[in-house]
Amino acid sequence: MQQNNGLDKNQLISFAVFSMILIGFMFYFQNRNAQSEQEKLAAEAKKTEQTTKAKPVATNLNAAAVTPNSVQKVNLQNDELSLEFSSVGGQLSSVKLNKFQAFGGKPLYLFSNNNSNYGFEFKDKSGKVFNTKDLVFVPQVSGNAVTLSSKVGNAVIQFVYTLKPKYTLDFQVKTQGLATVVNDGKANFVWNYNVRGAEKGRSQEESHTEFVYAFNNYKDYDYDARSDMDEADETINWIGVKQQFFAAVIEAKNGFTKSKGNQEAIPEGEYLKKMNYDGQVTLAGNELNQDFTWYFMPLDLDLLKSYDKNFDEILPLGWSFIGSLNRHVFIPMYNLISSWGIAAGWAIFWMTIIVKLILSPVMFKQHKLSAMMKVIRPEIDEVNAKFKDADPMKKQQETMAVYRKAGVNQMAGCLPALVQIPLFYALFRFFPNMIDLRGKSFWFVPDLTAYDDIIHWGTNIPLLGNHLSVFALACTVVILIYTIMTSGNIQQPQQEGMPNMKVLMYIFPITFLFFLNSSASGLSWYYFVSNAINIVIILVIKYFILDEKKIHAMIQENKKKEPKKEGTFQKRMREMMEKAQEQQRAQEQARNKRK
Repeated sequence: MQQNNGLDKNQLISFAVFSMILIGFMFYFQNRNAQSEQEKLAAEAKKTEQTTKAKPVATNLNAAAVTPNSVQKVNLQNDELSLEFSSVGGQLSSVKLNKFQAFGGKPLYLFSNNNSNYGFEFKDKSGKVFNTKDLVFVPQVSGNAVTLSSKVGNAVIQFVYTLKPKYTLDFQVKTQGLATVVNDGKANFVWNYNVRGAEKGRSQEESHTEFVYAFNNYKDYDYDARSDMDEADETINWIGVKQQFFAAVIEAKNGFTKSKGNQEAIPEGEYLKKMNYDGQVTLAGNELNQDFTWYFMPLDLDLLKSYDKNFDEILPLGWSFIGSLNRHVFIPMYNLISSWGIAAGWAIFWMTIIVKLILSPVMFKQHKLSAMMKVIRPEIDEVNAKFKDADPMKKQQETMAVYRKAGVNQMAGCLPALVQIPLFYALFRFFPNMIDLRGKSFWFVPDLTAYDDIIHWGTNIPLLGNHLSVFALACTVVILIYTIMTSGNIQQPQQEGMPNMKVLMYIFPITFLFFLNSSASGLSWYYFVSNAINIVIILVIKYFILDEKKIHAMIQENKKKEPKKEGTFQKRMREMMEKAQEQQRAQEQARNKRK
């Protein structure tokens, strides 16, 4: 979508030269009265040209609405928002959230310095297009409302803004006589927005910056982070641009149709992305008399739910079960703990303890299985030596038989890992999007929703950036220690070409460092505490709960007994291996025949 920026420099020069020629021509042929009148027109043209250089104006039939006066600004303010309106376009020129600050203690502006412009685009009866953002309006303030009026030919356009609580700005559009100018029956709402960064982690905030919108009478929600947005078949109830912790949203009471837009990442500087939106509104009798509402909101879950407009979906807490886990478990848990008046970092610490206690039965089984597999290691080595040159399938069958006789169920260790996958993803969504953690410091970390960078350097290193997060490093070290302590039961590859699982397990914590280094430090702190607790649990199980000699004796007794009945899963695994073994033999026989 192309933005109408008014007259360019060449057009201005051509206009000035043509005006001078025209004035000279009329000065030569007209009488003295006409000459005097023309001089006035020349003076007005000169002033208009100066105004045009200062601020682009629309190239349409609203010449009477453009005045040589300087741009006027009026303001509305309450405890939550400080708003500034411009007479050019009758639009918001500045939006400041009073209760929040941007990174570095700067005021938090969503709109300022011309980073946003919006207006309604019409087509007149001659086919020319004009946009209200290029008109000059006359402002009038009354209490918590401001009315901006402009004329286009014989038509009057009014924007009435009313500031309300809960980060809300009502926006009424009224026209009178517009039907004498247009006959198209529709108008387009065009919004161009360069999103300004407000957080410490640029890459993290940019990944959270995208279009958000609701449709189907507010029942359905969607987001769009693609370069092009196209919702031609839906009537959108509201459209917004969200960042990591804030959103600018406009609601259309009658909806936007034939919506399209695009977004483009800005590599560096104060802006993150360039967003453009174009949605159609219907005119009634070629007049635009509709109600809209602007919302400039912090992404606080309770606040978003209070609007009852499906705004709570804007908060990216995860889909389905993941989102429910955050909404109904982690957020209430954190809010309860933080209500005790303790620091945010210690609230995360106790939150980790509680999660570990809830998962303790499952985790205990996992650590007990790990200890038992370590004890049974000599028997597994004996099988590997005995069937060193045997068929790999045969060796695997004998290994599984040893586990079965010893009463060790290998698959029991998979359950804790499966349980932790949704937990990990839920927490990955929780920490960077929990606004209550924004700006909360802990030890040397100034903001638990961003990375800590007390170790930093000037140049960018691939995958690492220009800093090293201490919490991410500490978490990586603890995970590495935990990996070393639990890797004793991992079998080395006995077949050529198979990967060494121990090496892969040691590589994992290193890759985790690159992931956590630019993530929320609260997430690194949580996993540091979580894995430190895992290490303590292993040591307690090893030295105070499980007796390796007793376990070994129990395994030997189990081996003397009749083998336990195969479980359904074990039976299927054995049948699959036997079938694979038969297929392998058939293939070998076929190759031998061909030879």
